Amino acid sequence: MKTGKYSFYIKFIDDAILPEYKGSTFRGVFGHALKKSVCALKLQTCENCILKENCLYSFVFEKKDNKLNHNVSANPHPIVIVPPETKQRFFKPGDELETQIILFGIANEKLPYFVLTFQNMGKMGIGKKIKGKRSKFLLEKVSTENEIIFDSKKNTMVHEDKSKQIELSNDSGKYECSKLKIILNTPLRVNFGKQFPVELNFKELTRNMLRRISSLMNTYGNGEPDLDYKGLIKKASEIKIENSNLYWKDWQRYSNRQNKKMFMGGLLGDITYSGNLTEFVPLIEACSKVHIGKNTVFGLGGFEFSIL
Repeated sequence: MKTGKYSFYIKFIDDAILPEYKGSTFRGVFGHALKKSVCALKLQTCENCILKENCLYSFVFEKKDNKLNHNVSANPHPIVIVPPETKQRFFKPGDELETQIILFGIANEKLPYFVLTFQNMGKMGIGKKIKGKRSKFLLEKVSTENEIIFDSKKNTMVHEDKSKQIELSNDSGKYECSKLKIILNTPLRVNFGKQFPVELNFKELTRNMLRRISSLMNTYGNGEPDLDYKGLIKKASEIKIENSNLYWKDWQRYSNRQNKKMFMGGLLGDITYSGNLTEFVPLIEACSKVHIGKNTVFGLGGFEFSIL
């Protein structure tokens, strides 16, 4: 499956007020700006649009039934919007922020449209209104792996595909591992039935990783990866929690579609597992690049890991 991670660097023109966690803010404005950038018919909804099967906005944000993977009700979004890491809320003109976008499959070929979308976001404004208007910004540049692919000063863009392939199989990988630490960088939303956990056992973590990577590869790659799903779940139940510093972080966003506030809490912190983990390292490594759990399009479920 082709995967690309792109850094978008913006510079504020106005004073700006943003929330502590900026995932919902960037996702919301991005959605409006993308529709403004590509929608030909300017309809309120996509439901009855005759162009929706060929529309980039519909492809990115309108979920479709998943007919290939019965464990997932709808296809995953082909994008993760990773908000700036800083908790800073107040910004002055000239302050800069970095936002990242992860794209899957053919979405990587649409990168110029996402650059245009960020430019339109800057014109529309972002964050809390100050004196009746939202704060405008300029898109300075876009890069991937320290290579600049868009430069606003030159107004030039590299159109060469910079995405990488993510492969996953039953291969145990190159690491021997009996202990590893998972560090949750953005809130992770996983649930047991209707309840959200205060702890994360390795079996449930593995279920979520398998669900995420199989749905992505089914939709945007070459089909479901060759994994022993039942065997991995069984082995995952034998992995122990050695140390946990996880905690629940609440945050909320306003949904224009549902016209109400929605609570979007998740787990943050770190957790250390011990046991025969070697076979799980390729899965963990792959999932660390794509985020896991619910609401990944908002940047949730981002994590990194280290082998101890």
